[in-house]
Formats: sequence, structure tokens, C-alpha cells
Amino acid sequence: MAKSRVKKQTELRTLEERVGRAKSVVFANFSGFGVQASESLRNALREEQAEMLVAKKTLIDLAFKGKNLEGFSARKMDGQLAAIFGYGDEVVPAKLVAKYKKENEGKLDFAGGVLEGRFISAAEVTELAKLPSKQELYAQLVGSLNAPVSGFVNALAGNLRNLVYVLKAIEEQKA
Repeated sequence: MAKSRVKKQTELRTLEERVGRAKSVVFANFSGFGVQASESLRNALREEQAEMLVAKKTLIDLAFKGKNLEGFSARKMDGQLAAIFGYGDEVVPAKLVAKYKKENEGKLDFAGGVLEGRFISAAEVTELAKLPSKQELYAQLVGSLNAPVSGFVNALAGNLRNLVYVLKAIEEQKA
């Protein structure tokens, strides 16, 4: 059953609103991806401030029309296309799709994406999925900042420990 013009305009407005809010967008070809797996992915995305929308390629092109993305055309992408919008961490949509891609071999694949106002290829999205999340990067930064302090504490504790060993050796020698 064909969609009415009003439904298409509503869907287009929804897409445009999502495009305006999103920090990153990942496009995935989901041919053969089951309903249960799709719902599982949607739930995982929702927990990470992201969402997946399936729309006609023409509507996706129209939603991105004003963004001036060089090389972007949803119509040139293969298969059924899902747009995964990330509103929080830019890496999360790519990481989650990569996880489900691995679990559902051959049924889900990257088709491209949009990051920082430019179109990125499927290969670049794959590389993006390998990056650590913001929380992991923060943890690494805190660990790096804390390393000199903990090293200093260990050095001071080492001197005290050596003093105790010397005093213990003197006590054993006198006994």
C-alpha cells in the first residue's frame, strides 16, 4: 500500500528533526535482518541515546538536502537502508551496529554515515566503531593523569619500607 503525501511529509519532518539533533548518523543495510534482532538493536540504541529509523532513500536524501554533504546520496547505497541517529556519544551508533553486525553475519552491514557535518564511507564507519567510547577515553585520561601521583606515592612508600627493613635488620643483629 502506497503512503499518502501527508504521511510522507510527516515522515520527512521527523527525519529532518532527527538530522538536526543528531551528533552522528550511521547508515546500515539491513537486508535479511530479523524482527527480533531489529527490536533488540532498537532497545540497545535507546539505552545509549540513539535511535534507528527506516525510511525511503528519497526521503533520507531530502532530509539531508540542506546539509551540503559532499558525495552523499542515499539512493546510491545498496539494499534496505536504516538511519541510526546518535544524540549522545558520536561513536555509540557505530559500535552498536558493529556488535549486531558481528552477531548477525551477512544480514547487517555499514553503508556509510555522517560525522561532524561530512559524509563518511562504510570503511570509515567501521574504523569509527573500533574507537573507544567517551567514557573509556575519560577513564584512560584519568588513569594517565593519576599515574605520576601514584608513582610519587609509591616512591615515598618505598623509602619508608626500606627504613623499616633496615631497622628490622638492626634489631635482628642485636638480638
